[in-house]
Amino acid sequence: MRKTRKKSKNLNSNQSSFYFNDYLETNKKSRLSKKNNLMQDRIYLLFFLFFSLILIFGIRIIHVSLNKYENFYQDNKPKKFTLLRRDIVDRNGELISRNIKSFHAAVNPRYVKNKENFLLNLRLIFPNLAIKNIEKKLKSNKYFYLKKRISQIEKEKLWSLGEKGVIFEPFQSRIYTHSNLFSHIIGQVDYDNFGVSGVEKYFDKELKNKALIDLPLSLTLETNIQHLINNELSNALSTFEASGGGSVLMNIDNGEILSLVSLPNFDINERADVKDNKYINKITKGVYELGSIFKTFTIALAIDNNLVKPETIIENIPRSIKCSKHEIADIKEFPKNLSVEDILIRSSNIGTLLIARQIGEEKFKKFIHDANLLNSPKIQIEEVGKPINFNWNKCKLETVSFGHGITTTPLQALSVYAALSNGGTIVEPSLIKNLGGKKTKRLISEKTSKKINNILRKVVTEKYGTASLADIYGFNVAGKTGTSQNYGNENENLNTFISIFPFEKPKYALLVMLENPQVAKNLIYDYRGIKIKGTRNEAGWNSAYVAGKIIKKIGPILAIKSEDFTNTYVAEKSN
Repeated sequence: MRKTRKKSKNLNSNQSSFYFNDYLETNKKSRLSKKNNLMQDRIYLLFFLFFSLILIFGIRIIHVSLNKYENFYQDNKPKKFTLLRRDIVDRNGELISRNIKSFHAAVNPRYVKNKENFLLNLRLIFPNLAIKNIEKKLKSNKYFYLKKRISQIEKEKLWSLGEKGVIFEPFQSRIYTHSNLFSHIIGQVDYDNFGVSGVEKYFDKELKNKALIDLPLSLTLETNIQHLINNELSNALSTFEASGGGSVLMNIDNGEILSLVSLPNFDINERADVKDNKYINKITKGVYELGSIFKTFTIALAIDNNLVKPETIIENIPRSIKCSKHEIADIKEFPKNLSVEDILIRSSNIGTLLIARQIGEEKFKKFIHDANLLNSPKIQIEEVGKPINFNWNKCKLETVSFGHGITTTPLQALSVYAALSNGGTIVEPSLIKNLGGKKTKRLISEKTSKKINNILRKVVTEKYGTASLADIYGFNVAGKTGTSQNYGNENENLNTFISIFPFEKPKYALLVMLENPQVAKNLIYDYRGIKIKGTRNEAGWNSAYVAGKIIKKIGPILAIKSEDFTNTYVAEKSN
């Protein structure tokens, strides 16, 4: 019995050990299973996240592909600026007019969070704005323009407010780099980029031609010369207290206009509606009696018809002549016998009148017609004047011979002088480079042209000449003065001087005109080496004086190399 129990006890003992060992193995497998499950969960989680990302990106790609997506880079990267109008440049390619990107400042009241603060800021930055009107517009909650055509400085000030309600509307604006320097020539465009005056209007279609958009419109004007003449003419208006003035410089061979100035002028960048007549283009639209300027026409016509020679003596010239009810006289007292050239040099009304009577009315009429003096000038702007109509009645031949009773534009008068000096052929004036040189008809012979140039030179150099103050050393200026009453106001003078230079081989014609100048009592003239004060109000004492100053300034730019000037300069250098 004892043995049996022992076995039984051992059996139980072994059994107990077996079950313990089995439990441990099972426990180990259980922990491994848990680890495997955890790893699987993590894999599932990563897969889910990865799948979600793929799904999100897929949806986003589909969304972008189906909808117009606006991104910051695309909206703010530089875009090609397509011009609506061509540039305008001077003869040397210097920019005069160009389209640029500009802005209107608008306001959307719905996006303005604090309207009171907005109005306060506007008042501080732009004190000249009508704040009350803006306040009313803000209350209406309707889109409105705060200011059109704002400057870059104004745009930056508005931008600095950080107001979402302020909107900058882009548009193309026409700017003029020289503001008022070319105001009477270039003209202006409206808000829709249509030309409304000057070259801008005359060439509106050509300037908007897309096929030529990259090719600037080249003018005949020279910016440096325009600037110098404008300055001298402005100084002259101040010195002689003139109410206005004008000047035009033209190449007498091809008609190209290098400068055209009319004062007062205006800033064309301001887009102001100019209605005052004092701002008209006096050179092309102004219509005037130019006085003794016409005496050159009379003398040239008489010589060309072989009625007289420059040295022909006109004898017994009276002090005055009665013509119908009118009495015509000279302001100064001249010798009774004068040569034809002396009549022009001294500017005798009576002497010129007597020569005109030899010519006769029919020949004079033809000359006036051929010279186109009674028609509007042909030039590439629409601002041109129409001379006042007149009838060839009693005494008309006599008065027209010395420039009274007939009107024309300064540009027309200059064109005739160009023809008289270039060999006798009329050349149409032009503002467009390489379009000039259109010769219309012969006015006088080449032989007569040379004789006229010699006489005009003596008007400047001779003792009794009326334009001595235009005798600028080295440039051989020739020309004729004209002093007349302002048409429509007998109390005002119109003083004009037309010059040709250099007279041996004429190339340029310059007209200088002053409206209602006064005696410059404080001006000291250098009159043939003598210092004298101004005491007279005639073209020779103001317009000719100003022309001389202009020629002295622009002569080097024009590269005038007259033989006399070159020889003298070389001689002085060698000494």
